[in-house]
Amino acid sequence: MDDDARPGPRRVLVTGGASGLGAALAERFAARGDRVLVTDLAPDATVPAGAVYQRLDITSPEDWAAALDRVRTDLGGLDVLVNNAGIAAGGRIDRLGADHWRRVLDVNVLGAVTGCRTFVPLFKEQGAGRIVNVASAAGLVHPPAMTSYDAGKAAVVALSESLRWELAPWGIGVSVVCPSFFRTNLAASLGGDDPMMETVATRLIEGSKLGAEQIAERVVRAVDAGRFLVLPDRNARIAYWTKRLARPLYDRQMLRMGARIHGAEQQDGVSA
Repeated sequence: MDDDARPGPRRVLVTGGASGLGAALAERFAARGDRVLVTDLAPDATVPAGAVYQRLDITSPEDWAAALDRVRTDLGGLDVLVNNAGIAAGGRIDRLGADHWRRVLDVNVLGAVTGCRTFVPLFKEQGAGRIVNVASAAGLVHPPAMTSYDAGKAAVVALSESLRWELAPWGIGVSVVCPSFFRTNLAASLGGDDPMMETVATRLIEGSKLGAEQIAERVVRAVDAGRFLVLPDRNARIAYWTKRLARPLYDRQMLRMGARIHGAEQQDGVSA
């Protein structure tokens, strides 16, 4: 257990907490008696019993400042910041324009960065706290035709590791969560930039045997244990360790995926 462990109920802020994994995490924290501030883009949302809600656009420094004020005033501090909000993305590199890249990186990377920048001073004042950044297995293994999502989630992993060492002297812990595909509404945030690849991603999300509730339960246990790298499902663990310990096999798998994309393009009459 890390030094940031706190007896009794914790004070928790969850971004993207109105649906999907964020809602499941908020439910899990609240169910055990933690004091939870749920945030999301909607003006209002249904939250678990005992939790409260505040609108927060993670790309807005002003909204983050308002969330900090709410935490100081109503909660008297914060124990766990969960940077969960994000959008799905996918597509072949020649199908993704500059606006797509800006949107993905602004939300998936800078949203988490701004959350950390906002709350680290409070954590330093307290001499305790934990940042939980929700990335993806795509931040550790990098399949073809997911360049913007891979790059953004890899940046969140790197951000988390760097902060782990930077903030440890203040008693601040960091966890980074890297699940593979699980059933959630994340596919709804796909932007339509590459319909062929987005169809594949939607099928993988909807076809998973795991739901957000199961992932949330495992994440909360790992955070309680002070774990840095959280791989909450079997597919994520297999992908991670295959890349690390069986690189030739991993490379062959990635090449086969690229070949299937090439074949699909040829079938559609599009030059590879």
